[in-house]
Amino acid sequence: MTASTNQEVVLITGAATGIGAACARAFARANWRVAIATLGATMDDAKRVKAECETIGSAAMVVELDVTNDDSCRAAANAVEAHFGRLDGLVNCAGVTRFIPHTDLEALPSSEFGRTNDVNVLGTFQMIRACRGALERSGSGSIVNYSSIAGLSGVGSSVAYAASKGAVISLTLSMARALAPHIRVNAVAPGYVAGGLPSRVLEPEALAAVEAKYLETQPLKRLLQPDDIAALTVFLVTGPVGITGEIIRMDNGLHLNG
Repeated sequence: MTASTNQEVVLITGAATGIGAACARAFARANWRVAIATLGATMDDAKRVKAECETIGSAAMVVELDVTNDDSCRAAANAVEAHFGRLDGLVNCAGVTRFIPHTDLEALPSSEFGRTNDVNVLGTFQMIRACRGALERSGSGSIVNYSSIAGLSGVGSSVAYAASKGAVISLTLSMARALAPHIRVNAVAPGYVAGGLPSRVLEPEALAAVEAKYLETQPLKRLLQPDDIAALTVFLVTGPVGITGEIIRMDNGLHLNG
Protein backbone atom coordinates (compact mmCIF):
# COMPACT_ATOMS: atom_id res chain seq x y z
CA MET A 1 0.00 0.00 0.00
CA THR A 2 1.09 3.58 -0.54
CA ALA A 3 1.64 6.20 2.12
CA SER A 4 2.99 9.69 2.40
CA THR A 5 6.76 9.94 2.78
CA ASN A 6 6.02 12.35 5.64
CA GLN A 7 4.53 9.51 7.67
CA GLU A 8 6.94 8.27 10.36
CA VAL A 9 8.64 4.88 10.14
CA VAL A 10 9.72 2.50 12.89
CA LEU A 11 11.98 -0.54 12.63
CA ILE A 12 11.27 -3.24 15.23
CA THR A 13 13.61 -6.18 15.80
CA GLY A 14 12.17 -9.47 16.99
CA ALA A 15 8.82 -8.29 15.65
CA ALA A 16 7.39 -11.59 14.40
CA THR A 17 6.02 -12.76 17.76
CA GLY A 18 5.22 -11.71 21.31
CA ILE A 19 6.02 -8.17 22.44
CA GLY A 20 7.65 -7.23 19.14
CA ALA A 21 4.54 -8.19 17.18
CA ALA A 22 2.38 -6.26 19.65
CA CYS A 23 4.63 -3.22 19.10
CA ALA A 24 4.20 -3.50 15.33
CA ARG A 25 0.41 -3.47 15.65
CA ALA A 26 0.52 -0.63 18.18
CA PHE A 27 2.64 1.56 15.90
CA ALA A 28 0.31 0.77 13.00
CA ARG A 29 -2.63 1.97 15.11
CA ALA A 30 -0.62 5.14 15.83
CA ASN A 31 -0.39 5.70 12.05
CA TRP A 32 3.32 4.86 11.74
CA ARG A 33 4.70 2.77 8.92
CA VAL A 34 6.29 -0.39 10.27
CA ALA A 35 9.34 -2.48 9.36
CA ILE A 36 9.10 -5.95 10.91
CA ALA A 37 12.57 -7.44 11.33
CA THR A 38 13.04 -11.12 12.07
CA LEU A 39 15.15 -14.20 11.48
CA GLY A 40 14.22 -16.55 8.67
CA ALA A 41 12.79 -19.17 11.03
CA THR A 42 9.94 -16.83 12.00
CA MET A 43 9.37 -15.33 8.56
CA ASP A 44 5.85 -16.75 8.24
CA ASP A 45 4.92 -15.15 11.56
CA ALA A 46 6.40 -11.85 10.39
CA LYS A 47 4.30 -11.96 7.22
CA ARG A 48 1.17 -12.44 9.33
CA VAL A 49 2.10 -9.42 11.46
CA LYS A 50 2.67 -7.41 8.28
CA ALA A 51 -0.81 -8.34 7.07
CA GLU A 52 -2.28 -7.32 10.44
CA CYS A 53 -0.58 -3.91 10.23
CA GLU A 54 -1.91 -3.40 6.72
CA THR A 55 -5.42 -4.36 7.85
CA ILE A 56 -5.15 -1.68 10.54
CA GLY A 57 -4.30 0.76 7.76
CA SER A 58 -0.51 1.11 7.95
CA ALA A 59 2.10 0.37 5.31
CA ALA A 60 4.44 -2.40 6.47
CA MET A 61 7.40 -4.40 5.26
CA VAL A 62 9.30 -7.49 6.44
CA VAL A 63 13.09 -7.44 6.74
CA GLU A 64 15.20 -10.53 7.40
CA LEU A 65 17.69 -9.72 10.16
CA ASP A 66 20.33 -11.41 12.27
CA VAL A 67 21.18 -8.86 14.96
CA THR A 68 24.44 -10.68 15.79
CA ASN A 69 25.73 -10.00 12.27
CA ASP A 70 26.81 -6.41 11.64
CA ASP A 71 26.42 -6.67 7.87
CA SER A 72 22.86 -7.91 8.36
CA CYS A 73 22.09 -4.99 10.69
CA ARG A 74 23.41 -2.43 8.24
CA ALA A 75 21.59 -4.07 5.33
CA ALA A 76 18.30 -4.02 7.24
CA ALA A 77 18.65 -0.34 8.15
CA ASN A 78 19.50 0.57 4.56
CA ALA A 79 16.61 -1.50 3.20
CA VAL A 80 14.07 0.21 5.43
CA GLU A 81 15.27 3.72 4.57
CA ALA A 82 15.37 2.85 0.86
CA HIS A 83 11.84 1.39 0.94
CA PHE A 84 10.11 4.05 3.02
CA GLY A 85 12.39 7.03 2.41
CA ARG A 86 13.10 7.63 6.10
CA LEU A 87 13.53 6.03 9.53
CA ASP A 88 12.31 7.73 12.69
CA GLY A 89 12.21 5.05 15.37
CA LEU A 90 14.10 1.90 16.36
CA VAL A 91 12.76 -0.64 18.85
CA ASN A 92 15.32 -3.26 19.92
CA CYS A 93 13.06 -6.11 20.98
CA ALA A 94 15.04 -9.16 19.79
CA GLY A 95 16.24 -11.29 22.69
CA VAL A 96 17.06 -14.81 23.82
CA THR A 97 17.30 -16.72 27.07
CA ARG A 98 17.36 -20.17 28.63
CA PHE A 99 16.06 -21.02 32.09
CA ILE A 100 19.10 -22.04 34.17
CA PRO A 101 19.12 -21.87 37.99
CA HIS A 102 21.30 -19.00 39.19
CA THR A 103 22.95 -21.25 41.78
CA ASP A 104 24.01 -23.88 39.23
CA LEU A 105 27.02 -22.13 37.73
CA GLU A 106 28.23 -25.31 36.04
CA ALA A 107 25.00 -25.48 34.04
CA LEU A 108 25.83 -22.19 32.31
CA PRO A 109 28.53 -22.83 29.70
CA SER A 110 30.52 -19.96 28.29
CA SER A 111 28.96 -20.60 24.88
CA GLU A 112 25.47 -19.92 26.28
CA PHE A 113 26.72 -16.79 28.07
CA GLY A 114 28.25 -15.61 24.81
CA ARG A 115 25.13 -16.34 22.76
CA THR A 116 22.91 -14.46 25.21
CA ASN A 117 25.25 -11.47 25.19
CA ASP A 118 25.59 -11.51 21.40
CA VAL A 119 21.84 -11.24 20.82
CA ASN A 120 20.75 -9.12 23.76
CA VAL A 121 23.65 -6.67 24.02
CA LEU A 122 25.82 -6.75 20.91
CA GLY A 123 22.73 -7.01 18.71
CA THR A 124 21.21 -3.95 20.36
CA PHE A 125 24.42 -1.95 19.88
CA GLN A 126 24.86 -3.02 16.26
CA MET A 127 21.31 -2.03 15.39
CA ILE A 128 21.77 1.38 17.01
CA ARG A 129 24.98 1.91 15.07
CA ALA A 130 23.42 0.74 11.80
CA CYS A 131 20.36 3.00 12.17
CA ARG A 132 22.13 6.07 13.54
CA GLY A 133 22.52 7.89 10.24
CA ALA A 134 18.91 7.41 9.16
CA LEU A 135 17.58 8.38 12.59
CA GLU A 136 19.66 11.56 12.56
CA ARG A 137 18.42 12.42 9.09
CA SER A 138 14.82 12.13 10.31
CA GLY A 139 15.38 15.10 12.59
CA SER A 140 13.64 13.50 15.56
CA GLY A 141 15.00 9.97 15.93
CA SER A 142 14.05 7.87 18.93
CA ILE A 143 15.26 4.48 20.17
CA VAL A 144 13.75 2.14 22.73
CA ASN A 145 15.86 -0.75 24.00
CA TYR A 146 14.42 -3.70 25.90
CA SER A 147 15.99 -4.44 29.24
CA SER A 148 14.17 -6.32 32.03
CA ILE A 149 13.64 -6.24 35.76
CA ALA A 150 16.30 -8.97 35.62
CA GLY A 151 18.80 -6.29 34.66
CA LEU A 152 17.80 -4.13 37.61
CA SER A 153 17.73 -6.78 40.33
CA GLY A 154 19.90 -9.69 39.14
CA VAL A 155 17.00 -12.14 39.00
CA GLY A 156 15.38 -13.83 36.02
CA SER A 157 15.84 -16.84 33.80
CA SER A 158 19.62 -17.11 34.14
CA VAL A 159 22.71 -15.26 35.31
CA ALA A 160 23.61 -14.67 31.67
CA TYR A 161 20.21 -13.12 30.93
CA ALA A 162 20.31 -10.86 33.98
CA ALA A 163 23.84 -9.72 33.13
CA SER A 164 22.90 -9.02 29.52
CA LYS A 165 19.87 -6.96 30.50
CA GLY A 166 21.98 -5.02 33.01
CA ALA A 167 24.37 -4.29 30.16
CA VAL A 168 21.48 -3.02 28.03
CA ILE A 169 20.74 -0.48 30.77
CA SER A 170 24.33 0.76 30.73
CA LEU A 171 24.30 0.80 26.93
CA THR A 172 21.12 2.87 26.94
CA LEU A 173 22.69 5.50 29.19
CA SER A 174 25.85 5.62 27.08
CA MET A 175 23.94 5.91 23.81
CA ALA A 176 21.62 8.60 25.20
CA ARG A 177 24.71 10.73 25.83
CA ALA A 178 26.49 9.82 22.61
CA LEU A 179 23.54 10.36 20.25
CA ALA A 180 22.15 13.56 21.76
CA PRO A 181 20.90 16.03 20.69
CA HIS A 182 19.55 14.39 17.53
CA ILE A 183 18.37 11.00 18.85
CA ARG A 184 16.65 10.10 22.11
CA VAL A 185 17.45 6.71 23.68
CA ASN A 186 15.39 5.07 26.43
CA ALA A 187 14.79 1.57 27.73
CA VAL A 188 11.82 -0.43 28.97
CA ALA A 189 12.39 -2.93 31.80
CA PRO A 190 9.37 -5.25 31.91
CA GLY A 191 8.54 -7.81 34.53
CA TYR A 192 7.03 -11.12 33.55
CA VAL A 193 4.92 -10.75 30.38
CA ALA A 194 2.35 -13.37 29.38
CA GLY A 195 3.03 -14.36 25.80
CA GLY A 196 6.57 -13.03 26.00
CA LEU A 197 9.89 -14.85 25.80
CA PRO A 198 9.22 -17.37 28.63
CA SER A 199 6.17 -18.70 26.79
CA ARG A 200 8.45 -19.75 23.93
CA VAL A 201 11.13 -21.47 26.00
CA LEU A 202 9.23 -23.12 28.88
CA GLU A 203 7.15 -26.29 28.87
CA PRO A 204 3.44 -25.66 29.63
CA GLU A 205 3.61 -27.00 33.20
CA ALA A 206 6.63 -24.88 34.08
CA LEU A 207 5.07 -21.84 32.42
CA ALA A 208 1.88 -22.27 34.45
CA ALA A 209 3.93 -22.41 37.67
CA VAL A 210 5.80 -19.23 36.78
CA GLU A 211 2.59 -17.38 36.01
CA ALA A 212 0.95 -18.57 39.24
CA LYS A 213 3.95 -17.27 41.20
CA TYR A 214 3.74 -13.82 39.65
CA LEU A 215 -0.02 -13.61 40.12
CA GLU A 216 0.52 -14.36 43.80
CA THR A 217 3.46 -12.04 44.47
CA GLN A 218 2.73 -8.94 42.34
CA PRO A 219 0.84 -6.14 44.10
CA LEU A 220 -1.27 -5.73 40.95
CA LYS A 221 -2.87 -9.17 40.65
CA ARG A 222 -2.68 -9.48 36.91
CA LEU A 223 -0.24 -10.60 34.27
CA LEU A 224 1.38 -8.03 32.03
CA GLN A 225 0.36 -8.44 28.40
CA PRO A 226 2.41 -7.68 25.28
CA ASP A 227 0.02 -4.83 24.49
CA ASP A 228 0.89 -3.20 27.85
CA ILE A 229 4.57 -3.08 26.94
CA ALA A 230 3.81 -2.01 23.38
CA ALA A 231 1.76 0.96 24.61
CA LEU A 232 4.66 2.17 26.75
CA THR A 233 7.07 1.70 23.85
CA VAL A 234 4.93 3.76 21.47
CA PHE A 235 4.64 6.47 24.12
CA LEU A 236 8.42 6.70 24.50
CA VAL A 237 9.08 6.77 20.77
CA THR A 238 6.32 9.12 19.66
CA GLY A 239 5.57 11.35 22.60
CA PRO A 240 7.75 13.09 25.17
CA VAL A 241 10.60 14.87 23.38
CA GLY A 242 12.26 15.77 26.69
CA ILE A 243 12.82 12.19 27.87
CA THR A 244 16.11 10.46 27.13
CA GLY A 245 18.41 8.17 29.09
CA GLU A 246 15.53 6.78 31.16
CA ILE A 247 14.93 3.18 32.20
CA ILE A 248 11.17 2.72 32.64
CA ARG A 249 10.18 -0.26 34.78
CA MET A 250 6.79 -1.95 34.23
CA ASP A 251 6.36 -4.89 36.59
CA ASN A 252 2.89 -4.66 38.17
CA GLY A 253 4.56 -3.30 41.31
CA LEU A 254 6.74 -6.36 41.91
CA HIS A 255 9.68 -4.15 42.96
CA LEU A 256 7.61 -2.91 45.91
CA ASN A 257 8.16 -6.28 47.59
CA GLY A 258 11.76 -5.24 48.37
